Amino acid sequence: MQRKYLYNLAVFLLLVQVVRAQPDDYLKGIKEELKKKWPNNRTINLVFHGHSVPAGYFATPEVRTFDAYPYLVLQQLKQQYPFAVINVIVTSIGGENSAQGEKRFKRDVLTHKPDVLFIDYALNDRKLGLAASRQHMEKMIRQALRKNIKVILLTPSADQQVDLLQPGNELELFARQLKELANVYHVGLADSYKQFKQIVEKKKDLKGYMSQSNHPNRAGHTLIAAEIMRYFE
Repeated sequence: MQRKYLYNLAVFLLLVQVVRAQPDDYLKGIKEELKKKWPNNRTINLVFHGHSVPAGYFATPEVRTFDAYPYLVLQQLKQQYPFAVINVIVTSIGGENSAQGEKRFKRDVLTHKPDVLFIDYALNDRKLGLAASRQHMEKMIRQALRKNIKVILLTPSADQQVDLLQPGNELELFARQLKELANVYHVGLADSYKQFKQIVEKKKDLKGYMSQSNHPNRAGHTLIAAEIMRYFE
């Protein structure tokens, strides 16, 4: 029985790997639209849904909107696609978790008709727990996919109170769950957690990338933006 279970699990994981959304082709249609010139182009809506990090909170209560990764992504996209008309719409609210974000999802997110939707709640979902977070994340993912919206999930950015090198730390657990969701639903994943962990592994001071305990500064947001930009290259 155990051997059969392990075999079935291995087959499942292999199939998941095969269907995983890849950065080079997941947004192929969107990238083609971004290349078009007037009058053949159209507005592309990028919606960033989540908590204080995409909302641009620096050292609370200060908000540095243009140092946050949604607008860093916009700047880089405009350099890469000079003819594109791009709307960046930030529906994020400081202090919010995925339960609250899912509750207002139809009203505040779907109404904007996103071409690409970025969801970033893991940092705050620690108080909800993995099971509840998964439930609310899946509801948002499914609603978006029914509207043919491209979804990119973000793993948590850093919290200086968490040892990123400790195996199985709470942020790593949420990162793993989001990777699994990205595989199951064949959506994109921007691995912010991996980028911040690599900073620590390189013996660099994480404080150089943070404005306060759990809010990145511009350098930290640049790491997240780089992860997202892999889907637009």
